Amino acid sequence: MVLALSKELILLIALVSCSVLSVFAHGNNGSVTYDGRSLIINGKRLLLFSGSIHYPRMPPEMWPDVLKNAKKGGLNVIQTYVFWDRHEPIQGQFNFEGNYDLVKYIKMIGENDMYVTLRVGPFIEAEWNFGGFPYWLKEVPNITFRTDNPPFKYHMKKFTKMIIEKMKNEKLFASQGGPIILSQIENEYNTVELAYREFGTRYIQWAGNMAVGLKTGVPWVMCKQKDAPDPVINTCNGRNCGDTFTGPNKPNKPILWTENWTAQYRVFGDPPSQRAVEDVAFSVARFFSKSGTLANYYMYYGGTNYGRTTSSFVTTRYYDEAPLDEYGLVREPKWGHLRDLHSALKLCQKALLWGHPSTEKLGKDLEARVYEKPGTDICVAFLSNNHTRVHATVTFRGGKYNLPPHSISILPDCKTVAYNTQTIVAQHSARNYKISKIANNLQWTMFKEIIPTPESCPLKTKKPLELTNTTKDTTDYLWYGTSVILDKFDLPFRDNIIPVLQVANLGHLMHAFANGEYIGTAHGNNIEKSFVFRKPVTLKTGMNNISLLCATVGLPDSGAYMEHRFAGLHAVSLLGLNTGTLDLTLNGWGHKVGLDGENHKIITEQGANKFQWTTVNKGPGQPLTWYKAYFDAPEGNDPVAIQMGTMSKGMVWVNGNSIGRFWVSFHSPLGKPSQSVYHIPRAFIKPTKNLMVVLEEIGGDPYRIKLLTVNRDTICGYLTEYDPPNVKSWKRAHK
Repeated sequence: MVLALSKELILLIALVSCSVLSVFAHGNNGSVTYDGRSLIINGKRLLLFSGSIHYPRMPPEMWPDVLKNAKKGGLNVIQTYVFWDRHEPIQGQFNFEGNYDLVKYIKMIGENDMYVTLRVGPFIEAEWNFGGFPYWLKEVPNITFRTDNPPFKYHMKKFTKMIIEKMKNEKLFASQGGPIILSQIENEYNTVELAYREFGTRYIQWAGNMAVGLKTGVPWVMCKQKDAPDPVINTCNGRNCGDTFTGPNKPNKPILWTENWTAQYRVFGDPPSQRAVEDVAFSVARFFSKSGTLANYYMYYGGTNYGRTTSSFVTTRYYDEAPLDEYGLVREPKWGHLRDLHSALKLCQKALLWGHPSTEKLGKDLEARVYEKPGTDICVAFLSNNHTRVHATVTFRGGKYNLPPHSISILPDCKTVAYNTQTIVAQHSARNYKISKIANNLQWTMFKEIIPTPESCPLKTKKPLELTNTTKDTTDYLWYGTSVILDKFDLPFRDNIIPVLQVANLGHLMHAFANGEYIGTAHGNNIEKSFVFRKPVTLKTGMNNISLLCATVGLPDSGAYMEHRFAGLHAVSLLGLNTGTLDLTLNGWGHKVGLDGENHKIITEQGANKFQWTTVNKGPGQPLTWYKAYFDAPEGNDPVAIQMGTMSKGMVWVNGNSIGRFWVSFHSPLGKPSQSVYHIPRAFIKPTKNLMVVLEEIGGDPYRIKLLTVNRDTICGYLTEYDPPNVKSWKRAHK
């Protein structure tokens, strides 16, 4: 319904004044310092509203629009990790081009009048493959990650110093007139520090002192690090840092929030993850009401994990429930409600940064947090109802205020409500997928991957090799093959008794074949990556070939001793033979890294021409099949997606660009795939004749794959007579 404002309220709003400081001074050499109240940038205290937007999780063509929408959403800081594995994939060979042009990205943020928090790490976690470490680091002799280990410290410092020098050379630190106001060293180390005992304590002190010694001219932070060495600032990560953060480890450090989780990333097998914007807004208002001065949304843009960049079992779609979804579209009301929150808090900036704080109890679970400057009319109040279910009416300084459950009302003048965290006046939107009329004339052809025999697997050993040490993270896949000779006395005499192949596997997934015929598939999950495969197997007298395709779904990204994790075969045996159980673990094994299609670049035009493609029959297909089709660009300019709901597991490439792993056959407890629709950036697509290649590992129907366009054109709004006026109606007469 339409909200009619009273004449008295309109007059009151018009009379309210409070200054909003000018935030940016790019282009002039300045300083970033801090005290116990806030960061001080170029001599000014500021409230900082930050959002995590990662440059590798979108093509560069998307950067401008995503950053502009972040700015419109009220952000003045962008936070990003630095992705070591992308920048130095081979030791000594660096990549800072295209999707990984870090300098260009940071400059673009500055051009949008926003600051940067650069999380150098170089361990980043981030649900990213190997926590951002390049695989070659694991093979450095005598290395132990993230501890007082000389080989690790040497390479960590070398990379960190290289990044800092690159930033300095481009004059990107605020001390040089650039946008970087904070840098981060390490990442949530408290969670593993005890595992390394005194070596961990020494390491974190070394890491902090090493970073400070690089003399960036801006402060360094460590998130979730209570023993961060001076002058490094320890910060909070979590959903409710206004209540859970015990505070900086020294009184001269400000209260900063580096990760406020806008939802939760998902792994294959997870149900949908959501977090209501009302709860996000409450947590942010709570944090600023308790002397916080920088809050960062993790993530603000959802992003896509292209290629093989995810950590173990993480879906290709990253934080889709962020204010800007995976496609870069504005998610309402999350984006709009937080935008209005930022506007309301900016109205309070002078009082929050220079006022005297006090707290007044208004009743059970009810309180007022007030900031006012004695001798002036500068006054801000946060009226909180901390009860999660019950509405309340409170009296504060002669006025009555209705407080919904679990809400905070912001009064920039200590009189009038400008914003309530539970009351949404932003519009709502729904995401729509439309089947493209142009792009879906798909004529599929196929190539069946050849199942290798043990003789054709070139790496020979007595027992199975560990998977990741063998593939060196160049592929998900490693073939294991062995042969066994059976005579008629070994095989069961009765037709209703069939031998069983049993495989103990350390993770993550395995497809089993006997004499070239598919037996079945088994896999672990993000909690328990190892599993046991047990399936009946048809064997014959004479030579039998057992071929096992084992795969990882991303490398681990967290925990102690990451360099010692294992995957692949552990023990193999045949059960149900007349002669008893036959252990094949030490039977002699051949190994082959990767699939033929991968090794011959079947995803490119040139590589695809090396293979004999045949017509695809409609209906379910066979395991380990490559499919190929061409399509024209979908109509319009909306984002593009592909519906993979009729497939099982594999990967999709468009014009040689991987859009990530799909795994729609791994259902959540709700009986549905964790993800069935996958983003194809417009930047990957040509006007006509786009080559799409699909690897299907288990079996699916490619004829039911659909190309879609995506929009959020369906919008609506909800408004009641009790809602406060939009925060935009507030004016300030002076600065």
